[in-house]
Amino acid sequence: MIKFKNVSKRYGEIVALDRASFEIQPEEFVTIVGESGAGKSTIVRLLTTEEKPTSGVVTINNRNIHELKRRHLPYFRRQIGVVYQDFKLLESKTVFENVAFAMETSEKSDEEIEREVPKILELVDIADKANNFPRELSGGEKQRVAIARALVFKPRLLIADEPTGNLDDRNSQEIINLLLKINRLGTTVILVTHERSIVDRIRRRVIKMVKPGRIVKDSRKGKYT
Repeated sequence: MIKFKNVSKRYGEIVALDRASFEIQPEEFVTIVGESGAGKSTIVRLLTTEEKPTSGVVTINNRNIHELKRRHLPYFRRQIGVVYQDFKLLESKTVFENVAFAMETSEKSDEEIEREVPKILELVDIADKANNFPRELSGGEKQRVAIARALVFKPRLLIADEPTGNLDDRNSQEIINLLLKINRLGTTVILVTHERSIVDRIRRRVIKMVKPGRIVKDSRKGKYT
């Protein structure tokens, strides 16, 4: 599904990614770990086409995603759901409206929104908070809403970039369990994290990075070493 082949990214003299090569198969759950500045976020930005590689090729389904025409990018990006550490919710909108807003911007019909949003909220166990505003939610509940919003277009790939960074241990584990559930339903999941306890507990594939942007280990059922 995803292939990085000798991918490097430089900003002047700064090396953000150094000849990274790896493949991720459909329906895999992969954790990318490493200290700040190791290149984890660069991989995320390359996958979402926010950045282009300085050299090398990134392909999804055998297609070089950085050769896509501008008019095709919105459709491509809807195939990738992204969840961040800071939730990025609209404070003036309810839970339902936050999720619906993502569909409205792509001109989905009112009927489709009314039909699909409750299903997504049910999937992430937040349906009972549909009419609440973000300020009325816990950190774990806010992250569930963010995940729901990332799932509105039924993406084949979900990227979770430090999704538990602002959560306590209990909420962190609940969010990881939710990501594992989404993966079991057939979505490829890439989890970017620096939290050792989470990585050691789930024992899924681990790609370890170190500065400056180098992959030094790729373990099928790894721990945070």
